Amino acid sequence: MYKVIKYFTDLHDADHEYHPGDIFPRKGVKVTNARLEELAGEKNKQGVPLIEKVEETAGK
Repeated sequence: MYKVIKYFTDLHDADHEYHPGDIFPRKGVKVTNARLEELAGEKNKQGVPLIEKVEETAGK
């Protein structure tokens, strides 16, 4: 699971807006590992990480 850390619009999802604190990807949307790496790194249009991996806790 990933959490949004900087606002962006997902160009691969009809410009869906993501705000800090949102879960990425939204329910029902599939993304590739390459896309996750792109958004979690600096090789995207904003040039900064937009999402970060969050460890899921038991019971959720």
